[in-house]
Amino acid sequence: MVFKEASSSSHALPIIAGDPSVPLLGLKSGSYLSSQPKTFANVFIAIVGAGVLGLPYAFKRTGWAAGTLMLLVVGALTYHCMMLLTRTRRRLEEEVGFSKIASFGDLGFAVAGRVGRLSVDLMIVLSQASFCVGYLIFISNTLTHILPQKPNKLLSLAALLPFQLALNSIRSLTLLAPLSIFADIVDIAAMVVVLGVDVNTFAHRQPDLVSFGGSSVIFYGLGVAVYAFEGIGMVLPLESEAADKNKFGRTLGLSMAFISALYASFGAFGYAAFGDDTSDIITTNLGRGIIPLAVQIGLCINLFFTLPIMMNPVYEVAERWAYSKQYCIWLRWALVMVVCLVTLLVPNFTDFLSLVGSSVCCILGFVLPAAFHLRVFGPEMGWIGVVSDGAIIVIGVVFTVSGTFSTVMEILFSVKV
Repeated sequence: MVFKEASSSSHALPIIAGDPSVPLLGLKSGSYLSSQPKTFANVFIAIVGAGVLGLPYAFKRTGWAAGTLMLLVVGALTYHCMMLLTRTRRRLEEEVGFSKIASFGDLGFAVAGRVGRLSVDLMIVLSQASFCVGYLIFISNTLTHILPQKPNKLLSLAALLPFQLALNSIRSLTLLAPLSIFADIVDIAAMVVVLGVDVNTFAHRQPDLVSFGGSSVIFYGLGVAVYAFEGIGMVLPLESEAADKNKFGRTLGLSMAFISALYASFGAFGYAAFGDDTSDIITTNLGRGIIPLAVQIGLCINLFFTLPIMMNPVYEVAERWAYSKQYCIWLRWALVMVVCLVTLLVPNFTDFLSLVGSSVCCILGFVLPAAFHLRVFGPEMGWIGVVSDGAIIVIGVVFTVSGTFSTVMEILFSVKV
């Protein structure tokens, strides 16, 4: 569930199934199409990631009722924008005559040429690198929490860096692919353990809770929610792999509804259990028992080995821009060190989730899908459709600017509570 890797741009249109340039989630020649249950599971795996661990802290800041409402609204809007992408792809392939559009970047190129592809590439690079920063924040903070020596973030990153440089030097991701099963098992186990501890703790403590945290934290909460639902780059490959594409929208909607309910429960129960003591990473509230310790160590190992996979779209785009698609170890190492440097500058896990969600995830998840849909369907849409797409674009841009500014102010000047 941690693999929130966007399918980045493949190198050129037209593209055919089985093209090795399609990263990770591209169709493979001879692969079996997914049934509805498998598509449901794939959507769940694509969306749910490490961001869920910051939801209880976000609920602490926004209030449990406001946090729940924000998650439901963002979940519904994310589903709507995913469907905008699938409709746009279908129109271009079936009626306009474009060859197979395998990725979000391909769609951007088909709609707006090099500018469209560049826009998607840039947002994917920023979002994927940001996910990796979040992983390193989680690992370093967890090591500080569980190790008796209490190493600071700089020491933790210095210890991790040589191993990450080695892992990120691997050309083929097939060696790391089996870790996806481990990732799913660890993540599901972590959520089950956390929810169990939350319910048990709430039954004994029942702290005072806030329903609405005030208007000043709306952008903060929305940013975390947008981050938690980020997975827009996966929707086109997932639809391509669906056996019954006419039912893909229904399956996607059911999966998104289930994820929304799960997120709301996870955030609300985590905040209800610990109240004002809720940490920015909920696993640090679990105590010192064997099971909580095993969950935290398992998550650290999981994210440690997931990071090179998450960085792959960054390398794909960077090497295409700078080295004509050629492998470059020095560029990869430089990018890993940039990610580590940014990690040192961010003090709080959930604050960073809000920043990423308010900025790149908002553009990638809402603004670009609505803009592409409006460009393709605009001449034939009624005023309601035009207003709908236009409103998403305007609100997305306003939220990106306001939410990013608000979260940066939170990080720089607020006193941590």
